[in-house]
Amino acid sequence: MTFLFDLDGVIVDTESQYTRHWNAMGEKYLGKQNFGITIKGQTLVQILDQYVEDPAMGVLLEEAVDKFEKEMDYEFVPGAYEFLKKVKEAGIPSAIVTSSNEKKMAKVYEIHPDLKEMVSKVLTSEYFTRSKPDPECFMKGMEMLGGTPESTIVFEDSIHGLAAGRGSGAHVVGLTTTNGREVIGDLCDMAIDNFEGISIEGLAEALGISTDN
Repeated sequence: MTFLFDLDGVIVDTESQYTRHWNAMGEKYLGKQNFGITIKGQTLVQILDQYVEDPAMGVLLEEAVDKFEKEMDYEFVPGAYEFLKKVKEAGIPSAIVTSSNEKKMAKVYEIHPDLKEMVSKVLTSEYFTRSKPDPECFMKGMEMLGGTPESTIVFEDSIHGLAAGRGSGAHVVGLTTTNGREVIGDLCDMAIDNFEGISIEGLAEALGISTDN
């Protein structure tokens, strides 16, 4: 088996904070309502390329999100740290696959210094040329870990992220940290609220994956 974890809304409970930030930025500077939901799962570079024409505005928004990320709370999603520990102890190849950049991850490592050691790889936005919902990031994660779609589980929370997981051909577990079950139920193979009470064996059985893979 191979496990690929999104970061925000999957490992750390940050998505509601991002939603508030980007909603405020979108309304104040771009004249867009509910902008935070629109751009979920996309990299900062591609958000600015797609929605911001004025270079000066792009610099302003990038500086604002950099400042915001330095002040954010990075609490773990309930059970996430314990589950990562189980995966590591089981010797299962795993990666964090995130739209966040290395600058943001440096802050995460300050708060959770052992997080990088809990997984086999950390793939940030610098690794990819295309944003979710394109499956490139998860396909690259599988390739780097030697996994196959049939034996890989992607853990995601955003609509774009779930679509990317599905597009990669992997099994997809959706977390309800950002959207309710009524929203993500048809976009994933299994929905969970968090990682409390979740076992590797239970996931494999529910998704029909052999633990020998």
